[in-house]
Amino acid sequence: MANDRLRSLEEVEKEIGVVLQCAGNIILELSKEKHNASLLDRQLSQFTGCVSRVESELSGQIRYLTQVATGQPHEGSTYSARKDCQMALNRVEYARLKLGELGQTCERLLDPLTQ
Repeated sequence: MANDRLRSLEEVEKEIGVVLQCAGNIILELSKEKHNASLLDRQLSQFTGCVSRVESELSGQIRYLTQVATGQPHEGSTYSARKDCQMALNRVEYARLKLGELGQTCERLLDPLTQ
């Protein structure tokens, strides 16, 4: 079970790499005088798909950790675990917002190309 979760996180890490690569490709293409609209559309589609998968998987991991941290008998305080979980949720939310802003920027830049 733990190995499966670690493998899932490794896949998330790869997906984040793909997200960054797509964002870089989009920015590179937009920096050219003449844009390739079909390439931009493919990259944007891949970008948004990867962001959705990353968000979904990380949310699932956080839900699992929340259940495990609060549902298991233990000794001592749970303050540290709750704090870590809340910080992880904050980081996920921040990453989601920033990726959403990047996606919106890309869509705004692509909008004149489709008209």
